[in-house]
Amino acid sequence: MNTAARAGLFAGALAVAFAGAYGVGSAVGPVNDDETAAPAHGHAAGDADQGAGEGTGEKAGRKRAAGEGHRGGHDEGAGPAAGGLQLSESGYTLDLATPRIDARSPAELRFAVRGADGEPVTSYEREHGKELHLIVASRDLGTYRHLHPVRAAGGTWSTPVELPEAGDYRVFADFVPTGGPGNGLTLGGDLAVAGDYRPAPPAGPERTATVDGYEVTLAGGLAPGSARDVEFTVTKDGEPVTDLQPYLGAYGHLVALRAGDLAYLHVHPRGEPGDGGTEPGPGVAFSATAPSTGSYRLFLDFKHDGRVHTAAFTVTAGGGDGAGGSESGPDGAGTGGHGH
Repeated sequence: MNTAARAGLFAGALAVAFAGAYGVGSAVGPVNDDETAAPAHGHAAGDADQGAGEGTGEKAGRKRAAGEGHRGGHDEGAGPAAGGLQLSESGYTLDLATPRIDARSPAELRFAVRGADGEPVTSYEREHGKELHLIVASRDLGTYRHLHPVRAAGGTWSTPVELPEAGDYRVFADFVPTGGPGNGLTLGGDLAVAGDYRPAPPAGPERTATVDGYEVTLAGGLAPGSARDVEFTVTKDGEPVTDLQPYLGAYGHLVALRAGDLAYLHVHPRGEPGDGGTEPGPGVAFSATAPSTGSYRLFLDFKHDGRVHTAAFTVTAGGGDGAGGSESGPDGAGTGGHGH
């Protein structure tokens, strides 16, 4: 565990991946997600893929698309502040009731986001169709999950999860609280997954990833303190995929995690479905700014034929040409990367 994460653990109550309290509300049905279509690859009921969500949170997402990133865990240097390094920020605290689960066993993550008064937050802006995005990643960056939990009336969130390997994981809550600081927040904590731990070797940089029969090629890369274009091209059976489907209000969804401390950079594509200029593939373009030099793991979610797929790449900011990629990690990082 790195120093920043350890300090957050003991300074802000219990912070092993969202630290602390389930609270009441488990007997109350979810109130935030009204999507009820049958989910793909193990998505939780009431949280099917849908590309809605225009509003204040969406505007905050567009700001991050320009390379602003999330606040929190500020890096020294010219890059934007890195997100996900803090348990608490701007009066909001991540509070997890499930600090430990077993590998390869179905479990339920339960947590709340608490305000400065200690009460669970119950009002959020919808960003990319959801009130809150939950990312779970192993510290060796071999396993990745993008989850969309459901919220009970009392403010408690919950989501099923099953992780394939034991080890140390980082959990990120990405949200925009109503009446909050005016920008999106990403709070992070550590999750222990029990079992026989065999850390995966670091993925090397390559330009192409293969997942679920799709080939995804990366062009461009990251640079510290400077916005750079990052573009992915999706093909299948050697043919360009030109009918990508909207997923969370876009044709692609990108999360970047910095190797070492898992600093979180959440960026969004240029353009959106229905804007009159954005094509549904084969290219999905982003603009992103790295908070520092270093190695980053990129996770691209895209939807085609009714299923969400995840292609994973490793890139280097501030070295060489600033980009590279790798095939999906040992976990597969394909459709298994989703439990919405």
